This record gives sequence, C-alpha cells and structure tokens, in this order.
Amino acid sequence: MLAVLSPGQGSQKPGFLIPWLDLPGAETKLRWWSALAGVDLVHLGTKADADEIKDTARTQPLLVAASLLAAGELPVNRVDVVAGHSVGELGATAIAGVLPAEAAIALAGVRGREMAAACALEPTGMSAVLGGDPEEVLAAIEKHGLHPANLNATGQVVAAGSLDGLAALGEEPPAKARVRALEVAGAFHTPYMAPAEAALAQIAGGVSVADPVRILLSDLDGTAVTSGPEMVGRLVRQVTAPVRWDLVMRTLADRGVTGVLELPPAGTLAGLVKRELKGEGAPEIVTLNTPDDLPAAQDLIARHGGHPIEGATR
Repeated sequence: MLAVLSPGQGSQKPGFLIPWLDLPGAETKLRWWSALAGVDLVHLGTKADADEIKDTARTQPLLVAASLLAAGELPVNRVDVVAGHSVGELGATAIAGVLPAEAAIALAGVRGREMAAACALEPTGMSAVLGGDPEEVLAAIEKHGLHPANLNATGQVVAAGSLDGLAALGEEPPAKARVRALEVAGAFHTPYMAPAEAALAQIAGGVSVADPVRILLSDLDGTAVTSGPEMVGRLVRQVTAPVRWDLVMRTLADRGVTGVLELPPAGTLAGLVKRELKGEGAPEIVTLNTPDDLPAAQDLIARHGGHPIEGATR
C-alpha cells in the first residue's frame, strides 16, 4: 500500500522549482496557476530568495503548486493513500480527486493572503518544543497561555501564541525538553487565525467538490475522510486547529502502508515518518525533489501501489 505526502510551510528552498521547468508544459501550467493564485509562481520557484519565499502569502500557493506539478508526472491512479501537512492538505485533497488542481491553487492563494493578514493584526509566533514528557510539554504550553499548534511526532510539538508567552516558555522549558524559536510570521493553527478561517470559508463554500477516489487522511485527527464537502470543511477549520501529523502517521501504520513518497520540496515529512515508523514493517521511503527522482518514485508506485482506479480523472 502506497502513501503520497504533500509537505507544508517551512519546507521551501530557493530555486527548488528550477529543474521542473525543463519539463514540457510545466512553465505554461505554472503561469496559469500564478493567475489563479495571485502570485508569480515561476519567479518564486526559481529566482526568489529565502526571505521572499518565507512570506506566507507567497509560500502557501508555491508549495501546493510544486506538489501538484510533480504529481502530474506520476501514475497517481495507483496511489492508495494521500495526506498533506497544513497547507499541503490542499495539494493532497486535489490528488485525492476532491478538488480540481485549479481550485486547490486558488484556495492556497486565498489561505496564504488571509493568514498573512491575520498575522499582521498582533505580534505572535511559534516555537518548537523538542523532547520532554508529552503531558508535561502540553501543560507547560497551556501554563504560558499558548496553543499546541503542531503535534508532529513523539517529542516534537510546536507551541504558538503571544511573543511574551513564547519567551517565558523558552526561559522555563519543560523538563528534558528544549525550546527553539521558529522563523514564522505568526501563530498558525491557533485562534489567532480566526479572521483567515472566516475568509477562507466564504470562498471555499463556492467550490465544486467530489468525494475522494482514494484514501484521504485529515490533519485534524488522522482519520480517512470519505466525503468531499466534509473534507473542504475540515480544510477551513484546520486554519485554526492543531495539525495532528502524529495521528496521520499512526493511521499510515494502522493501514499497513508499505511505501511512502513525499512530493517536492521533500524531506521534512519523510524524516518524520522514518523516525516514527521504524523497526519491522517500516515503510520504504522515497523523496521526490527533482525530475531526476521521477524514476525512483515511479518504481516505488509500481511496487507498492494498488491497482489503477478506474474512472479516476483527478
């Protein structure tokens, strides 16, 4: 059983789309998607520096575009399971057949702009809490008036909220844990993003959706969602809700996934899976970063993927 994963914000690197533009039709597709997203995806993926692509309004549609561009070069009709981390869920939802690619790109543009606007309302941030007892870590986060925005894996929690609260957490970390400030614009996946959630809901309500044609896992709780409208609702709610990537990986294990392919820019989610799902039964992992990696990705799908899904056009 094969799972394809779509990465989220923070995985981007300057120039990571350069080799993909050599593929026939890639640049034309990116220019069309740029019009839908409201940002120049070709420039952002090739010439923009790290500071420019760190901007939430630019990063989010760029990442979704990268995942969908690469997925277009793969036999996705043999993919069994898809999941995405944070904004990566939009790409995963399109690969699952719920959204057309154009709708996912447009929604990523709206999501990025509105979350950037929400970040500007008051100074907030995020810090990674590495190690420590899970219950003690969550208690410390709550003690300082913060929110657990990302529960990525065992010993990897991201706290988010006021800068004062984050500073206090850093000065008084949980036992056997260390706190590392993250370079982000604000407190994603917390109530601070409520204006962005409301704005995205207004747009998402007008999108035409279908039910998924393959297993689609949700960041809200790691469950498989079988209804297209329900998944879109979850995408909206997830703007203010924690990312439960730990539960997504638990579902990958429970479902018996034997192969994992991470779409570009790949590495972060593959690393989490490798550390969390180890030992006997650990899945084979391939990271897809450039077109040179396509043969390995296609081979992984051929060996671990299911039978082609008839009638799956998305």
